Amino acid sequence: MDHLYEKTLHSETIYEGRIIDVRVEDVQLPNGKQSKRELIDHPGAVAIIAQTPDDKVLAVRQYRKALGKAIVEIPAGKLEQGEEPELTAVRELEEETGYTCEKLEKVISFYTSPGFANELVHLYVAKGLTKKGEQSADEDEFLDLLHLSIEEMEEMLDSQEIHDAKTAYAIMYLKMKLIK
Repeated sequence: MDHLYEKTLHSETIYEGRIIDVRVEDVQLPNGKQSKRELIDHPGAVAIIAQTPDDKVLAVRQYRKALGKAIVEIPAGKLEQGEEPELTAVRELEEETGYTCEKLEKVISFYTSPGFANELVHLYVAKGLTKKGEQSADEDEFLDLLHLSIEEMEEMLDSQEIHDAKTAYAIMYLKMKLIK
């Protein structure tokens, strides 16, 4: 794999934000030529497949400014500094849905866009759900809580109302592993 390695010649952080940092790197390519890489540093995130006893999946509809539209997603959120992904999953599930769970099982961790970002998403299945209270989303987060069947989620995927990778992955996982 060393023959694929890109050596960093210079790295400059050009933006430090609340959620991401952006850096530009000058790299030496394996063939000796040079190029620039525009990279996003992200602390990582969790996503939760939360299935109710009546086989509905908890989802949220929220406006995504980058897309210019509202989409439907499984509950998810950014890792806070020093916070373990499992604790983030428990916190985000409760904040975004008002539900708690008895058990979390890790499914997989995956990079969302490895060509330019290091965001690693940890996907969990939440089991033994209990409605604890109302949603308590972040002050800049506005969410509609949905209870969807797998069939409804598939239709929303086809119509692009569900239009993100983590939720599409969750649908495929549910079809393969949980729905018998």
